[in-house]
Amino acid sequence: MSDVYTHTQYPGGMKATVDPEAFDTVLDLFDQKTKEFADKPAYSCMGQTLTYADIDRLSGNFAAYLQNETDLQPGDRIAVQLPNILQYPIAVFGALRAGLIVVNTNPLYTDRELEHQMNDSGAKALVVYAGMAAQAIRVQPKTPVQRIIVTEIADLHPGLKRVLVNTVVKKVKKMVPTYDTSKVGSFRDALKKGSTKTYKRAASGHDDTIILQYTGGTTGVAKGAMLTNRNLIANMLQCYEFFKLTLKDGQETFVAPLPLYHIYAFTVNCMTIMLTGNHNVLIPNPRDIPGFVKELGKHRFTGFAGLNTLFVALMNNEDFKKVDFSALKLTISGGMALTRAAAERWEEVTGCPISEGYGMTESSPVISFNPAGHQQLGTIGIPAPNTEVRIADDDGKLLGFDEAGELQVRGPQVMKGYWNRPDDTAKTVDEDGFLKTGDIAVLQKDGYLKIVDRKKDMIVVSGFNVYPNEIEDVLTRHPKVVECAAVGVPSEKTGEAVKVFVVTNGPVEEKELSDFCRESLTGYKVPKQFVFRDELPKTNVGKVLRRELRDAEV
Repeated sequence: MSDVYTHTQYPGGMKATVDPEAFDTVLDLFDQKTKEFADKPAYSCMGQTLTYADIDRLSGNFAAYLQNETDLQPGDRIAVQLPNILQYPIAVFGALRAGLIVVNTNPLYTDRELEHQMNDSGAKALVVYAGMAAQAIRVQPKTPVQRIIVTEIADLHPGLKRVLVNTVVKKVKKMVPTYDTSKVGSFRDALKKGSTKTYKRAASGHDDTIILQYTGGTTGVAKGAMLTNRNLIANMLQCYEFFKLTLKDGQETFVAPLPLYHIYAFTVNCMTIMLTGNHNVLIPNPRDIPGFVKELGKHRFTGFAGLNTLFVALMNNEDFKKVDFSALKLTISGGMALTRAAAERWEEVTGCPISEGYGMTESSPVISFNPAGHQQLGTIGIPAPNTEVRIADDDGKLLGFDEAGELQVRGPQVMKGYWNRPDDTAKTVDEDGFLKTGDIAVLQKDGYLKIVDRKKDMIVVSGFNVYPNEIEDVLTRHPKVVECAAVGVPSEKTGEAVKVFVVTNGPVEEKELSDFCRESLTGYKVPKQFVFRDELPKTNVGKVLRRELRDAEV
């Protein structure tokens, strides 16, 4: 192996390189594909389907509203905080067409997390699902957000069904806390006003940032990865090379249960599936497994994007085994490690092997993937076209095949940098453009990569990154907590769970600490276990040895 490895022998006619310059901007690609596949279904949700022509028209209306009815200017940030509903692609593509930078925002955020992201990004507007509107209004005075646009879950459904579904969600299921409607605007009104205005496409450059995707990176505080037109175009084309082994343009139906605001589903479902002119079936609440399985029964789906915990949850449902999988030809996994047991069971139940991939928010995200028909279970596949990889030890020495070290990658999909954080950018992307992943990997002689350990202390819960620093920062605010250390431990349900070792200055119940965390942390970040210690192991300079704690407990 030379110092840097580039994969060249791709199966099935895949290209070893792609052309990131094939489109100047994501909008050039959008304009071409919405016309080419105008009459094809683009997104379905809860029984309603929008064609590519519908997406073009409605996103154009939203763009016209933003340009003519607000003070937002090209380059301003707009946060989109929506679950997987039809309004998501309309809001995102509308914002991009108006020249705004989209800030993908998790609907599960606590007030503290939302406030940080709005302030860090400088977002001036927020498109939010009605269930989070009360929170948005509460947080707004502490942020630069000047305009909140609220949408109800069925706003893009026909009249009677829209009223019925929205009423049931609010009145029967009580999923929408009361909020002051005078302090927000309506997404439906925005589309209506925009339909009477003229949309003018905003100028955008190849290397302009169009998405701010928040991540903890290799350290604790959430940072915005600046993803450019070039980054996303490159990663779409890289994904396409893998997908085309089994999928045909304009003929596939892809199940999209993972949140579109997460970079994995954003690039796969919102971007790459658009490139192919295929159909996404949006699942607003994949945690409702019975409802999810019922929805699967309504579609003859050919593709499925998931992750380990979701596969396990589905296969534990007896009705899932009755679903018709005869058309399924591609299942992809990412976001967290795929276990052998889950992969083997999925193939047994569905007849479709899983292709596992690997990526990071900072790389748009796909770095490597297992090609369909050429999967190696236990690996993360081969590097994507145009992607250089190298393996380095702690001293920066480059290693050879089958030697374990940090995986570092370079390619057109690697981010421009972290928003307003040049120091953090320099720590993560070196002068030569190599992204330091923080994961310990082995490069096999056949070009397949295998993750063997984690250099960083990040915890992955159901595919979501959880950073120990953030949990420790919250927990040490409790008056009885002297110090603490958070680690990840194996969990059958979520892959990993958060376990915290705590030193206190007096008696305290686990429930009190759990409730305290829940006030400031999203549910999946809240520790599931507390262990009380008299002291924590530390280095000679006083740094807590998280790895020692984790290794002792696993």
